[in-house]
Amino acid sequence: MYDILTIGRSSIDLYSNDVGSPFPEITSFGAFVGGCPTNISVGTRRLGLNSALLTAIGDDPVGEFLIKFLNEEGVETKYIVTKEGYRTSAVVLGIEPPDRFPLIYYRDNCADIELTIDDVIASPIVDSRAILISGTGLSKEPSRSATLFAIEQAKELERLVFLDLDFRADQWHDPRAYGISIRNILQNINIAIGTEEEIKAASLYSISDLSIEHSQISNPNIDGDLNTAISNILDSGTEALVVKRGSDGAEIHLKTGEVIQSPPYPVEIYNTLGAGDAFASGFIYGILNEWDWEKAARLGNATGAIVVTRHGCANFMPTMEEVNTFIAQQEA
Repeated sequence: MYDILTIGRSSIDLYSNDVGSPFPEITSFGAFVGGCPTNISVGTRRLGLNSALLTAIGDDPVGEFLIKFLNEEGVETKYIVTKEGYRTSAVVLGIEPPDRFPLIYYRDNCADIELTIDDVIASPIVDSRAILISGTGLSKEPSRSATLFAIEQAKELERLVFLDLDFRADQWHDPRAYGISIRNILQNINIAIGTEEEIKAASLYSISDLSIEHSQISNPNIDGDLNTAISNILDSGTEALVVKRGSDGAEIHLKTGEVIQSPPYPVEIYNTLGAGDAFASGFIYGILNEWDWEKAARLGNATGAIVVTRHGCANFMPTMEEVNTFIAQQEA
């Protein structure tokens, strides 16, 4: 039995080795593994869960790079499918602490967006306690239908369904379509996790007057009232919404109206990319171990805080031993 089956994006992440340099001045990159569901599969595995991943790769050396790393981590990879004629995706990232982390997606002809309903049928939803899907999986067909089918199957089997809102505006033909797609699945989501911007984007109140110019498609003006957006999501049927606030910690908003605060662990920021997936990994670990909301979020804050001090995403997820050491040092 798997604890968690994560479904969706995977990539090779090329992180700048020239920390602090503007993007045009970068001279070299480090090669790591990324993609929201992939990161979470590794993060939960390192903490001790039995994690499986459903994604797609191309018949290329980059796909082999991903599989090798995941196998070494102990993530179940036998459900990862190879899509002939498509490529494993890539992301190129700059690191300019404390607040500039430019990234560029290379997802044309991308393999993981070609996941199909048949791929989901062949996956171990029935043998998993929970699944995690991400917003980007809804951005294009056939991944959209595959993701919807996975949610339906999980709910029919009474499995826990986590949604990482994972809003990447440039992956949508129109960012307003993101909110429409998200709202159509919320009644089947147990726990949604996202940043303030992602939560606003999931609501019709997210884009000014619902009218944007074509030039804004990849960089929409995310505004609106956060509390209204939170209420809209919870009113749509989701049992709980976790708001990731970065250096301000996290909040859990329950359908009952209760709000649970989880304070942060203060650290010096090196790279924020991947911290949200690290938070989700810790939080999911706590929920699947039947911890209360506050304790689960507190672990998520610790795992996220550790990763913001490191270079990248999946390769830098902490083990439980590292988390315990970090917490002990913080308390001291």
